[in-house]
Amino acid sequence: MGKNKLARFAENKILPNVVQPTREEALNGFELKGNWRKDFFKNENPIVLELGCGKGEYSVGLAKAFPEKNFIGIDIKGARFWFGAKEAVDNNMHNVAFLRSQIELVDCFFAENEVDEIWITFPDPQIKYRRTKHRLTHPDFLNRYKKFLKPGGIIHLKTDSEFLHGYTLGYLQGAGYEIISAHHDIYSALEYDPGTPHLRDIRTYYEELFSAKGKTITYIKFRIN
Repeated sequence: MGKNKLARFAENKILPNVVQPTREEALNGFELKGNWRKDFFKNENPIVLELGCGKGEYSVGLAKAFPEKNFIGIDIKGARFWFGAKEAVDNNMHNVAFLRSQIELVDCFFAENEVDEIWITFPDPQIKYRRTKHRLTHPDFLNRYKKFLKPGGIIHLKTDSEFLHGYTLGYLQGAGYEIISAHHDIYSALEYDPGTPHLRDIRTYYEELFSAKGKTITYIKFRIN
């Protein structure tokens, strides 16, 4: 393991906006579950999650755009989200946090109706059939989100994968869930959801890579409860 990674892991332990529970803590009554607003953010503002946040660009970008909301980026790779956590601390931002965990455990960290909104940004599309259940819009994951997403809460999927876009649209339509908006190419569309002006303004590291390769960026905004 490189020295830079080790240094980031070490700094994550002392950054005030990084939470790193063990698997045992997650499974046996995580102390912040149901208490994120009161005990961590010290306010009653809405909570928005970014699942698979990578370097944290989207979580930090959203936190800058919406100071009246609380944002939590979740990823198992702490050396990556260190970049976002460090930027937030350096800029004295108190409405963004980072949680190091596998997404499979996400429902262990949040209580019923605790989360207002979810962003899924450029996840692995898990194209192989045997990996179907690992797609972050698979019914198993959507059912996990239902446990803590408030009624009417919104989920956003932003991806370069036409496969994942089509798979998700097909499942949502078949299940009868509400699709608020869907776009196959947000950068060529003349119009897109006016409620998300940051959709094209905030770009992740991976989005920049995909766009440079000529890949289109797709988007779905939907509700599951």
